[in-house]
Amino acid sequence: MPVNFCMAGAVPSHQSPPPQQALALVMEHLATMAFLSPPSLPPPLLNTLNLPLRYNQVSNSWRESKPPPNTPEEASRLVNHTLQRHPTPDMEGLWSFYVLRLPHLLVDAPSLADGIKFELHTLPVDAKAVADGDTVTVYVSTSDVRESSRVPQEVQMAVVERIEALAETNYTKANSLQKRITDAGYRLLHIDNQEILARKYRIRLRGIDAPERSMPYGKEAKDELVKIIEGKCLKILIFGEDRYGRFVGDIYCNGVFVQESLLKKGLAWHYTDYDKRPELEKWEKDARIKRVGLWASSNPEMPWEWRKNRRENRHPRVHA
Repeated sequence: MPVNFCMAGAVPSHQSPPPQQALALVMEHLATMAFLSPPSLPPPLLNTLNLPLRYNQVSNSWRESKPPPNTPEEASRLVNHTLQRHPTPDMEGLWSFYVLRLPHLLVDAPSLADGIKFELHTLPVDAKAVADGDTVTVYVSTSDVRESSRVPQEVQMAVVERIEALAETNYTKANSLQKRITDAGYRLLHIDNQEILARKYRIRLRGIDAPERSMPYGKEAKDELVKIIEGKCLKILIFGEDRYGRFVGDIYCNGVFVQESLLKKGLAWHYTDYDKRPELEKWEKDARIKRVGLWASSNPEMPWEWRKNRRENRHPRVHA
């Protein structure tokens, strides 16, 4: 199986370094006080920085930037802005060598309002990743703009070393390195005949509380969530993190607001202790009136009460 090295966070075929190492090289070459390009500067950089004038421009811009670039994306922007009038082939050689993003791939982060911390765009979701009706594990590719500069250096090196171990058929070492990657919160996924390095996120659907799996309608709630998101790429707006380390967010799938769908089908409660949105209240009320899903029972037990009873070793009550 071919490995997409860039997507897996590893070195490309021309042996360029991973992003964080690339950033260190950029700093070493461009933040220097020298006024001539370093003699060790390899192709294809010779076409771009072999002239003292060009090298001076980048070096001076780097030193004068406040604050200086701290990520590969910021380094890309600074170098692109400084050398924007130079020939495109020369610039592409620079991006390629340093494993920086091409200028046209640099995207400004959107402004986030109403308490949104950040936004995720996931890889296709596996049905096995759905724990119950309000919890799912998702993965985001490290080629994503937000994730690309956040991969820990030890994870990047583990990916590189694992590729080398596999090439040497040292499967014991490769498995050990894969465990290191997984323990760090990342995973190598096989998608479309490619191996992709992705970050793991556990998501708690914001504003709702679905029946636990062993409760009435617990299975139906989980099955409905699987039906909506299995095999789909999701947009998730993250608002915070709960005490269990899960990210709390609103999930959208092909234009469908997932919490809305679950509430309207009577497969979740509006979690009013943590959410006051009137639309969620209305969707639950409409489902109650129609007596759909769990509202077919006249007095269904609320999941937060069920969990409390379990913690206090009380026997669950009989449902009508």
